[in-house]
Amino acid sequence: MLSRLPLFPVNSTVKSTGHLVIGECDTTDLTAEFGTPLYVFDEADLRGRCREFRAEFGRYYHDINVVYACKAFISPTMAGIMGEEKLGLDVVSSGELEIARSAGFPMERVYLHGNNKSAWELDRALQCNVGHIVVDNLHELKMLEETASKQGSTADILLRITPGIDPHTHSYIATGIVDSKFGIPLSQAEEAISIATSASSLNLTGLHCHIGSLIFEPEPYLNAIDVMVSLAADMESRHGFTLSELNIGGGFAIQYTLDTPAPPISRYAETISSRITSACQKRGLGLPRLTIEPGRSVIGRCGVALYEAGAIKDIPGIRRYVSIDGGMGDNIRPALYGARYEAVIANKMMKEESQEVTIAGRYCESGDILISDIRLPSVTSGDIIAIPGCGAYCLPMSSNYNASLKPAVVMVNNGKARLIRRRETVEDLLRCDTDRQFDS
Repeated sequence: MLSRLPLFPVNSTVKSTGHLVIGECDTTDLTAEFGTPLYVFDEADLRGRCREFRAEFGRYYHDINVVYACKAFISPTMAGIMGEEKLGLDVVSSGELEIARSAGFPMERVYLHGNNKSAWELDRALQCNVGHIVVDNLHELKMLEETASKQGSTADILLRITPGIDPHTHSYIATGIVDSKFGIPLSQAEEAISIATSASSLNLTGLHCHIGSLIFEPEPYLNAIDVMVSLAADMESRHGFTLSELNIGGGFAIQYTLDTPAPPISRYAETISSRITSACQKRGLGLPRLTIEPGRSVIGRCGVALYEAGAIKDIPGIRRYVSIDGGMGDNIRPALYGARYEAVIANKMMKEESQEVTIAGRYCESGDILISDIRLPSVTSGDIIAIPGCGAYCLPMSSNYNASLKPAVVMVNNGKARLIRRRETVEDLLRCDTDRQFDS
């Protein structure tokens, strides 16, 4: 199981007792104190990833703006860390916006996204002085123009363009293809730019595209950059539009399994920066500010899910199921789009991988399988199963299916653990119900 250690946060080690240690905290001690399921984030690794993005892209480009995509996972603690590390925030709802505000995050570093923003959300964003609103469609563009006019304010905006690029990823996380619910199609881009540049209540500062997630090769970004720069050059000559900012979104891959290595950040940084520079020079454009929106690639590796093994079911000649006390309620990614993970037994890191098992969740769905056919040491009830790469999307997409309670979240650093989100209680579960007859 030691071969899987590089999939865990960089500060992960194994004690002489055979226990997995993250941020100098023994994972078995963490589960004893906080219970399971438990999500653990390594603060030092998280901050290191933020700095790596800023440093690597800054090496190759003159003006870089790193904006963290909150949809991967956001909380007041996370927003605070992003603020301290000088990142911006990409929010996609009023809820994410209010979490950022609760942490005192600078609103001028916030980008509001979303393919169906309400008039109320746009109004609220303007009231909060959000730095940029990324306009997703013509309907929203006209609604924002009216909202800003009524307020007597001017909205700084980017237009999200769908460049028609295949990112070679799962169809559920491909967002830049022609047939996508996201963004303004290229065929409507000129109309959108014409409206935006002529509206007194709108200040069009640049263009945005996001082609998808888990992109393991830089080439799709290069194709998208070519499309966006070409569009900007054409719109400069036709409408006097100046490309001050080019936001190419995120989607940078991370390694979830031993057989799926991801490129280093430096490769994305050098390739993307070089193409923007050459494309702008070729079309006679000044170099815009480059904005990127990493989410998963910032926080994915920093988070680990810890579960307790319970029932173990042998079907002779077919399969051995190890059931855990979590599953699709806290991590729906395997059931949703076939996401793959590795796992270890946190209290048996030195033991030989002697059996093949399937790790099953506790929920009433046959598809509630986190990992199929993985070799582990002999598993017994009470063992702690640790799954790396769970920092992104697991918690934001968690649910109360089967009226389950969402897990606790802790941040570890230098041997200390702090609870940043307590485990849900039954009272939390019932709080919104209006027809309760008895107290829980």
